[in-house]
Amino acid sequence: MRHVAVTLFVVVLGVSPAAQTLERINPAGLGKPTTYSHIVKAGKTLYIAGQVGAKPDGTIAGDTMAAQLEQVLANLQTALKSQGADFSHVAKITIFVTSIAEFREPEATKIRAKYFGANHPASTLVQISQLASPAYKVEIEAVAVLP
Repeated sequence: MRHVAVTLFVVVLGVSPAAQTLERINPAGLGKPTTYSHIVKAGKTLYIAGQVGAKPDGTIAGDTMAAQLEQVLANLQTALKSQGADFSHVAKITIFVTSIAEFREPEATKIRAKYFGANHPASTLVQISQLASPAYKVEIEAVAVLP
């Protein structure tokens, strides 16, 4: 009788007894957020919060786009590695910059190529007037899929 009741509950409400859970992760090597998680894992999908050009201690990596981009991608790499992933697992990125012209400079392009190589994710680039701190020049969020 109990099995019938559970089956009826599942059919009527469309709820799976093996519903996917969300795991909230804040890996070592990244700052300690208080109002969000660096990674939310749903099955084999990783949703990685926007990473900025700040070191784990909160200091900004530098005042140039290239210096901050290097730190952003190092932070993203830390997040990916914490889950056994790398840049080849990144399916989608959204990039927020305060200057598209600075982001497209050769030095910044080389830094991006250093991390992504031939693994080009789907990408959206948006110029905005300001990020969470006026000193930040770039922020990148990512979606990755584990093998």
